[in-house]
Amino acid sequence: MARAKTAAAKVAYVTVMQLKSPIGFNKSQGVVLRSLGLRRIRHSVTVQDTPSIRGMLRTVRHLVEVQE
Repeated sequence: MARAKTAAAKVAYVTVMQLKSPIGFNKSQGVVLRSLGLRRIRHSVTVQDTPSIRGMLRTVRHLVEVQE
């Protein structure tokens, strides 16, 4: 039987900071900010760099700042 590969993949992270309020924008963009863990202006969180997170960041790119 073949052995399972145990090579640990390096996990990348990005830091996201909310710069603008979602008020006045599409309601779903506010939902995306909340799902990223952002609660208020100038609040920052560190999230894993995955394709799904990248898609969320693209949706709210005008409201956040991303540092890799």
